[in-house]
Amino acid sequence: MTDLVTADEAPQKKSSIAVLAAAIGVLTLVGAGGGWFLGKMLAPSMQPAATPAAEGQAAAPAAAPASPAAPAAEAAAAPAAEGGHGGAAGAAAASHVVDLKPILTNLAYPSDNWVRLELSLVFKQAVDEQLAESVHQDILAYMRTVSLQQIQGRVASSISGTI
Repeated sequence: MTDLVTADEAPQKKSSIAVLAAAIGVLTLVGAGGGWFLGKMLAPSMQPAATPAAEGQAAAPAAAPASPAAPAAEAAAAPAAEGGHGGAAGAAAASHVVDLKPILTNLAYPSDNWVRLELSLVFKQAVDEQLAESVHQDILAYMRTVSLQQIQGRVASSISGTI
């Protein structure tokens, strides 16, 4: 009788392993298909960006240095061609940047700890000095309400969303 029970269990193990493998395979395919579908649905218009090096090479033969200021402009554009910051887009954006005066204030708790911030504002249009000064004063007032625990360690990343 023991032989009959053992003989009956062996085929069940093989079939249960095959069923488990098939179930895992089907679930893997369903998960991959769902991930692909959600990826296409959430980000349908993602296009590869043009490389700055290719744009710099195409524009280089067209422009010839005509004045002593041209080498300086080429030097400013060189980091952009290498994938860095700068170039024409950086120069256009730089005209709308306001460096704020450094903010030096004590924290709310403990009040004997100080913080120094050096910030810049980037405007999409013409620079508004009154708005820049207002933002400077608002940041100063906000930093006086912040405790050391809020800007210390991993928790500090949450403070950036509240300013």
